[in-house]
Amino acid sequence: MNNTVMNEHVRIEPNILYFGTPVVLISSSNEDGTPNLAPMSSAFWLGWRGMLGLGPRAKTAANLRRTRECVLNLPSDALAAAVDRLALTTGSDPVPERKYERGYRHVSDKFGHAGLTAVPSEAVAPPRVAECPVAMECVVEAVHPMADGGTLAFEVRVVRVWAHEEIRLAGTDDHIDPDAWRPLIMSFQKFYGLGPQAHPSRLASIPERLYRTTDIDRARSEAPAL
Repeated sequence: MNNTVMNEHVRIEPNILYFGTPVVLISSSNEDGTPNLAPMSSAFWLGWRGMLGLGPRAKTAANLRRTRECVLNLPSDALAAAVDRLALTTGSDPVPERKYERGYRHVSDKFGHAGLTAVPSEAVAPPRVAECPVAMECVVEAVHPMADGGTLAFEVRVVRVWAHEEIRLAGTDDHIDPDAWRPLIMSFQKFYGLGPQAHPSRLASIPERLYRTTDIDRARSEAPAL
């Protein structure tokens, strides 16, 4: 009798655990009012709340702590080259030592450097990225230190959601078409896109409106800041 286990686990110690998450371009406001734009992929959403993992010395982290607002722009896989132009750049001047050692350099005009277009937001000061199919205007609700302060988890509340017409499910004003939306994915420092649906999901039988939270009504009732 063959007792060989075909899918046996082996113990490993990866240096990073980026198994695949959507890329986010975070736009924020610098001290002089100019916009900063930074790529990241340590993010997830529940309802109209998001959690963002950032280094405490990052320019984006400093901007979010000071202004308490940002825009989360989600690029499609077609924007990989533009996102990559932002890699190894920082809005901090001087460049923090650890980033300098890793090859980062200061860039003040991140939008121009990436070849992306800034468009005004409605409820927050930082601009949206016109080319990104999804943009979520957010306010910071809380900052949670992690790993003895080596990482900060920003809890943000979404106050506006914008989407390109081509990814909106036809005939609706509250649904994204998952067959049209092709997010850019970062997996172990490499860019990927999504393939076709792998298998029907029984979760899809639950109407999306049943996940609706009071944050949506709160966002609707709040007057634009600008």
